[in-house]
Amino acid sequence: MPKQDKTAADLQAVLEKIDSWPEPYKSIGERLHGTIVEAGPKMAPRIWYGMPGYAAARSKPVLVFFRLDDGVMSLGISEKATVEQEADSTLRPSAWFLDDIDEATLTKVASLVRTAFS
Repeated sequence: MPKQDKTAADLQAVLEKIDSWPEPYKSIGERLHGTIVEAGPKMAPRIWYGMPGYAAARSKPVLVFFRLDDGVMSLGISEKATVEQEADSTLRPSAWFLDDIDEATLTKVASLVRTAFS
């Protein structure tokens, strides 16, 4: 299968996964996907551990992902991503829970994606 076909199949699998979720998670997933792809247009979406993941290329490690597990949705940054560490702590951000989504959250997600892929 040519690379372009595999990339299209990966994207289709991500969209089908999101579409399979019950509301409100389906709508949240659709908005997250759109925001992530817009913030990092050269990203390669694919299924990663059964959930949507986003990498710099099809053969590169996933840097940003989101998942739905037992009615809990989370957005995560993998250990391979670039993150902004706060100066007063050794903690690094890695995951956030979502039960709703608004424009302020989407703006933060876009910023996290741009940082993760920098």
